[in-house]
Amino acid sequence: MKYLLDTDHISFLQRSSGSEFTCLTARMKQHLPTDFALSVVSFHEQVLGAHNFINRAGTNLDMIRGYALLLETLLGFATAPVLPFDGRAIAIFDELRGQQVRVSTIEFNLRG
Repeated sequence: MKYLLDTDHISFLQRSSGSEFTCLTARMKQHLPTDFALSVVSFHEQVLGAHNFINRAGTNLDMIRGYALLLETLLGFATAPVLPFDGRAIAIFDELRGQQVRVSTIEFNLRG
């Protein structure tokens, strides 16, 4: 694994359109699929997003879409390497915070 896709990247891939999707997929095509991984943190965020969508559903169609998002998330994460948030991860997280790095803004460089 060389690249960890965050929740924003996963969302771009799920939308399958837009400039972010185009840039990201072009960059990803330069690498092997095994070069990419996801994190359990992103899984949690994706599940929460689907959960919120389902809870706010105003119509049966909205509810169907929410459960489709949840299923898409489950299937997508089931086929990719998913990294844990463990002692090593929290140590790196704390080190970055100690350096005053805004951890939530670290991104995969779409431009190379």
